[in-house]
Amino acid sequence: MIKRFKNERYNEIANQIKPQFKAEEKYKENNTEITIYGDIGESWFGEAVTAKQINETLKNIDTERITIHLNSPGGDAFEGIAIYNQLKDHDAKVTVYVDGLAASIASIIAMAADELIMNKGSMLMIHEASTYAWGTKHDIQKTLNALEGIDKSLSDIYMTRYQGERSEIETMITNETWFTSEEAVEVGLADKVNEVEVEEENEEVDPEEFKNNILKRFRSQKEPVPMVASSKSILDNFRRNEN
Repeated sequence: MIKRFKNERYNEIANQIKPQFKAEEKYKENNTEITIYGDIGESWFGEAVTAKQINETLKNIDTERITIHLNSPGGDAFEGIAIYNQLKDHDAKVTVYVDGLAASIASIIAMAADELIMNKGSMLMIHEASTYAWGTKHDIQKTLNALEGIDKSLSDIYMTRYQGERSEIETMITNETWFTSEEAVEVGLADKVNEVEVEEENEEVDPEEFKNNILKRFRSQKEPVPMVASSKSILDNFRRNEN
């Protein structure tokens, strides 16, 4: 299993996301729906959505609204930042729905939304940029400097929404922080949770009382039906007694 995150339990979830990219224009609603599922940028893990694809798509959109459905474990940081800026630069109002996961650089793409909606049960994750490095200590230092610069850029973008202090967002990036849909809204990273209407649960019932009511119903169904003697049988018995 590919390990993308410090928190091991989310790696399997990320690896199960099937890549998908499509754009559908809905003229009657003056809206274009874009689906972004899977890795961002050229990926070693398989198919991915690239900044080039997004750029070509946005060039052909003239609707007043763009709705993005996002479910991604992240990917290439620079590709994600490029997609963020492409969306911010477009004239349309951008609404992003996080369908499942907006992790790593995918959470940066989500920040481009004019309205960011977390679907019920979805999650958002922020963490440090990472890469592989090979070479001398000078080469490694250059890579380190680049990563520190990327993390600063990520903090800049998160701070356009986050309601707290910059030092807090920087620490949460370092820690790799996972937000539920409700938590993302509470700290200002998302605007609202797309609640799914459910029927109200019944009032709590005592387990023993509930069981006894069920048993009572079954027992009543099994009670023997009393036999009713026919008038002819009664008359025959009467005659036999007279004899």
